[in-house]
Amino acid sequence: MESKGVVVMPKICHALGLHMHQPLGNLNLLLDTNRWEAQQILLAYERPIHFLKRYGDKAKVHFGFSGTLLEQFLDPSIQQKSQDILDLGRMLEAYKQLSNIELVGMGYFHPVFPIIPKEDWEEQLWLHRQCIEKVFGRRPKGFFPPEMGFTMEMIPYLVEAGYSYVIVDSAHIRRQDGQPASPYQGYLAEWKGKSIAIVPRERDLSNAQQSGMDPVWFMGEAKNKTKSCASPVLITTWTDGENGGWFRNLSDSANFWGYFFSPYLEKIEAQGDIELVFLADYLEQHPPTEKVHVQTGAWNVGSTSGYDFSQWTGSQSQKQALEAIYRLSAKYWEKAKEQPAHSEPEYTRKLQEMRKLLLQSETSCYLFWGSRGFLSFMN
Repeated sequence: MESKGVVVMPKICHALGLHMHQPLGNLNLLLDTNRWEAQQILLAYERPIHFLKRYGDKAKVHFGFSGTLLEQFLDPSIQQKSQDILDLGRMLEAYKQLSNIELVGMGYFHPVFPIIPKEDWEEQLWLHRQCIEKVFGRRPKGFFPPEMGFTMEMIPYLVEAGYSYVIVDSAHIRRQDGQPASPYQGYLAEWKGKSIAIVPRERDLSNAQQSGMDPVWFMGEAKNKTKSCASPVLITTWTDGENGGWFRNLSDSANFWGYFFSPYLEKIEAQGDIELVFLADYLEQHPPTEKVHVQTGAWNVGSTSGYDFSQWTGSQSQKQALEAIYRLSAKYWEKAKEQPAHSEPEYTRKLQEMRKLLLQSETSCYLFWGSRGFLSFMN
């Protein structure tokens, strides 16, 4: 927009999010077989605390911790094995005390929701929500789909679980006329009478956040990309928070937190045209009104587009694994309906064990890495 011939840049609200996840057994395996990698990963989980404490309310960051990651943090044997690296219990307590983070929900065992049985969606959602409340003493406000796997059919389940917004990949959002939607604002999506706020994840800037970027470059790109947008602008960047050398680097002069985040906050304070925001607050202040349709898809992993689920369903072994998951799910729900007729404690115990194995088998990592990955993670 222009004022007296001068271009006035719109104010940019930046929602920064980090996704934290390890499949069950992986931390234990790394601590036993590759302690250097385990140390890099564990310290990547702890490092944000120091920077968030340093900057207080100036720093606002969203975090998603999978249920399987939190389960490993709480495992006494893993706590004992990693005590020479860090105190996991103290780390969780430090996160619990932070007021400048917003927690988001996932599925407990990190499933790609659109490719697993719908009958299992509710349990994955509620188990994770209960875990977050137990560990951090607060409810997650928004939802980050594992692998950003989303379909419109999830909306009623998310609303029922108490979520007010969901982050989706911007590449999949379509306006009512079928045209791609801008990734720089919030939207509404509705399915079977239930609606939820849709937050687009900006792909290009998120890719930069994952691989490494300079704060001056980021601020310039953010302003350039949104110069024709109406104010306020919402930019949402979301990546893994522990994968890759950028996040794992032990030197603060060369990692995300020291090289980008810290100077970024200093420049934000000095310039005043960008601010970090919590999505729940932003959406309350700027409630979305435009309705959109979100195409079923995931985020772009490596060289894949995210328009399908080939990363998890493309190979013959992946197809066979999914067929087995569907058979196990059907068998579990059949037995669950029969449970009232079986009051024996052993029957109940076995049914609960079957339920956990079913939900655990839906972990996205097992499908992504194929049979080799499944065996290594389950070892």
